[in-house]
Amino acid sequence: MQPKKKTLRPIVTGSSVLGIKYKDGVILASDTLGSYGSLARFRDIRRIVPITKHTVIGGTGEFSDFQEITKILRQKIIENQELVESGKEEDELLPSEIHSYLSRVLYGRRNKFNPLWNDVVVAGFEKGKVHMGTVDLWGSYFEDDIIATGYGTYFALPLMRKAYKKDMERDKALEVLRDCLTVLFYRDCRTINRYVFAEITKEGVNITDPVEIETKWEIADWQEGKL
Repeated sequence: MQPKKKTLRPIVTGSSVLGIKYKDGVILASDTLGSYGSLARFRDIRRIVPITKHTVIGGTGEFSDFQEITKILRQKIIENQELVESGKEEDELLPSEIHSYLSRVLYGRRNKFNPLWNDVVVAGFEKGKVHMGTVDLWGSYFEDDIIATGYGTYFALPLMRKAYKKDMERDKALEVLRDCLTVLFYRDCRTINRYVFAEITKEGVNITDPVEIETKWEIADWQEGKL
């Protein structure tokens, strides 16, 4: 009989997830690359997924663990819906409730020495306002107006803090995210310039098809061989 095995390190991983609030909602963004070690192996994975009509999650880290988190949350949504239909609950789970529940799930797995190797961003719209927060593999969680995971913590978050203004317009929020994604493409060797955006407002969730951000490599010193 083989001994029980646990994930000792991430294998197929996704990089940064960025999130920023604006006047009418919140926008998340992530690339579509799944890296197998240093190999850019999977170029069309989706790390931002809808959970309810007004909630999405985005994950950094081990992709199979993120799939497990998605499965756990969707099962919870089904259980809650059964309670709603039986009259024991009033409505669908709120983003803040999903955020809190997810922190307990990750904390529980950490205490079993079998963590889910992810940083997860939870974003949604509830009771007329936006909720956005993150939770890590240890179960630590917090809310904020701007959030970045992975390499974005180091390269994108300072840029987002500098540009962010309360009640900023949607177009400005998208511009900030595109600028940060471009910087990450140049600086993070575990990403590509193919991204998905998710917008959450009181009307619901809208996740775009993958889009490519224009990049420029025409740097004179490189072309002349000076570097």
